[in-house]
Amino acid sequence: MRLWLFIVLTCSLQARNLDVIIVRGADGDAEYGKKFTAQVETWKAACTKGDVPVEIISGEESAAKLEKRIATAKAERPLWLVLIGHGTFDGREAKFNAEGPDFDAKQLAGWLSPLKQEIAIIHCASSSGGFVRPLAGKGRVIITATKSPDEVFYARFGEHFAEAIGGLSEADLDQDKQVSLLEAFRHASKAVATFYENEGRLATEHALVEDNGDGTATRREMLESPPAEAKLDGERAAQLVLVLSDEEKKLTDAQRTKRDALERDLKKLRDERTKLDDATYYTRLEKLLRELGEVYGSSRPAT
Repeated sequence: MRLWLFIVLTCSLQARNLDVIIVRGADGDAEYGKKFTAQVETWKAACTKGDVPVEIISGEESAAKLEKRIATAKAERPLWLVLIGHGTFDGREAKFNAEGPDFDAKQLAGWLSPLKQEIAIIHCASSSGGFVRPLAGKGRVIITATKSPDEVFYARFGEHFAEAIGGLSEADLDQDKQVSLLEAFRHASKAVATFYENEGRLATEHALVEDNGDGTATRREMLESPPAEAKLDGERAAQLVLVLSDEEKKLTDAQRTKRDALERDLKKLRDERTKLDDATYYTRLEKLLRELGEVYGSSRPAT
């Protein structure tokens, strides 16, 4: 019994198989600098709470530092890249305002292209919508504060997203004691919309999520009232969590990966239900449910 307890406690103290890199952009002015610093500190606290290593890139030549850091990313470790700051759009290219030279979507896409692991990019700056298509692809989750590069005013989305990702109870829509990327996205998007409504102002930012690789992103409103036959994003973002619940911590990274894949297979099977005869459908369903049960069964200690 004592040996088993020691093993459980030891596993719970191990860092997650996930890297988070935060790029803090140029202030613009002191008011925004304070907001960006607050977001970075909130993210750092969330990463500490989630046992996830985090690196902050800031200062002169941030773009060069980021390029170098991406080049050294370990293939076996999923990566979350968080961009906090201002963005600009000159009519041709959307850029992130780093300290030192700015970088655009094509540059970032080029730096990330050699990586094979799953990557989530949370771009909290204005004009971030221009980064969606260049960055989208298989194994990518892209979240942006704006729907297009033309939304150039300060984006409040990042403030609310940083608050939610650490496990904010109001953002936990399915009440599973943890907040996924999708839940943080939906919470932040709604908080931004509420701000503009209360202020009686025209909204200048509309956040997007893209995680199916087709380059066409989805807004929160579409997720809440999905059009018939619409191919919406959010399925993978709903499975990615920074701060795990106590129940989720009972699974290893490998078990969570397998569980997530099985859940996606189950959804695909349900979507194909009308095309399958009963025997085929229920045979495949039973197989998937058995495999899913084995994942959860293997996470329980032997008695």
